[in-house]
Amino acid sequence: MNMIVSAIGQGLLWGILGLGLFLTFRILDFPDMTVEGTFPFGAAVAVALISHGFSPIIGLVGSLLAGMLAGFTTGILYTKGKIPILLAGILVMTALYSVNLRVLGRSNLSLLNKPNLFNLPILQALPPYFGSVVLGLVLVMIAILLVVWFLQTDLGQAFIATGDNEVMARSLGIHTDNMKILGLMVANGLIGLAGGLIAQNNGYADVNMGVGVIVIGLAAIIIGEVAFGELTLNQRLVATVLGSIIYRFVLLIVLGLGFNTNDLKLVSAIVLALALMLPTLESKWHLRHSVQRGLAKPNSESTQK
Repeated sequence: MNMIVSAIGQGLLWGILGLGLFLTFRILDFPDMTVEGTFPFGAAVAVALISHGFSPIIGLVGSLLAGMLAGFTTGILYTKGKIPILLAGILVMTALYSVNLRVLGRSNLSLLNKPNLFNLPILQALPPYFGSVVLGLVLVMIAILLVVWFLQTDLGQAFIATGDNEVMARSLGIHTDNMKILGLMVANGLIGLAGGLIAQNNGYADVNMGVGVIVIGLAAIIIGEVAFGELTLNQRLVATVLGSIIYRFVLLIVLGLGFNTNDLKLVSAIVLALALMLPTLESKWHLRHSVQRGLAKPNSESTQK
């Protein structure tokens, strides 16, 4: 039971990373490699601030701002420097490794005997691991509501239009370069925030904790889309968080089958590859219709009886 509750809590916390990646991957329609530098950057800033006596909430604000700064840097390199987005993200990601070492002062820094959000008395009064579920649920709901509100504003609609059709957006007078920078800032701000949360939950920050996080974020997005089918934009945000929880259960099942924890990155890549291939396999072999017919057949037989 504790493992299930823990998986839900972890899924909710990592779901914030999925929300950030959704903005660039699905709306702006390009992969942002800054993620693997932004995530540990947010974690490093949060842990460093808490270690220097600041409150955990200030640590989270710092991780949010750190992520936005990383996104702004990538956006400037991409739009003003005319560097391809993949290369711009890789450049910032590489630079952030050294920045994280400077922020932490070493390769990793612990929060041992330091306050964090998950040590709040109200959360400590709950059963084991329920604190991360409650806090994760509250923060995810706030994040989704803020993203939904942003996307419904004129600025948000201009951001969506830039991702849908950049040429048309420019013809309507939208400064598409500014929208890309804004999108990268908001997305990386959420990712930095997720890094700060995960660091507080784990009790430490490490300069290497960003390795492979883009796969985790993409898995949440793709699994959510595959599991829930055609959805509106707002519903897809919720599906991304649910996809993150499903992904955590997949990892839990994998570990239950006796796989080594060192294989989790390999398993993550395989799960993401299968999720990406599923729409193609479904269109080729009509998997979803086959499953629906299989489920409907017993029901029809029981009705006849």
